[in-house]
Amino acid sequence: MAAYQTVVVGTDGSDSSYLAVDRAARIAVDSGATLVIVCAYHPARPQDVARAQDELGDDVAYKVVGSTPAEDSVRAAAERARAAGATNVDTVVVDGEPVSTLATVVRDRDADLLVVGNRGLNTLAGRLLGSVPSEVARKSDVDVLIVHTT
Repeated sequence: MAAYQTVVVGTDGSDSSYLAVDRAARIAVDSGATLVIVCAYHPARPQDVARAQDELGDDVAYKVVGSTPAEDSVRAAAERARAAGATNVDTVVVDGEPVSTLATVVRDRDADLLVVGNRGLNTLAGRLLGSVPSEVARKSDVDVLIVHTT
């Protein structure tokens, strides 16, 4: 089997998603692959930011609501990946749903491996509504690694 050329990993900034990033980085290092770290998000609504500023003050509201928490998530993930030895790391931040965003990035980057954590896979809500790991595994056209992170 040929080594992977492009590995895509999803993160939401949680500790468990960073474990998936760590595993994806090790695979990228071992394969000499490009690592693409993806975060899908929905921006804070202006009324939520205004309410946080009114209730908490501007300095604290920025820390709670933040202007770009997704950017912070991929930045932290990229730092972890580089610390693990990954040298070719890209980040992608998209306003959208996780499953469709990951599928689009996999297609656009011609990736051959998608890595996600297992958070939500064994929850009641995940079983009833579907979870990101189960949906990407079901819909993906490339190899999917679901990392045990919880």
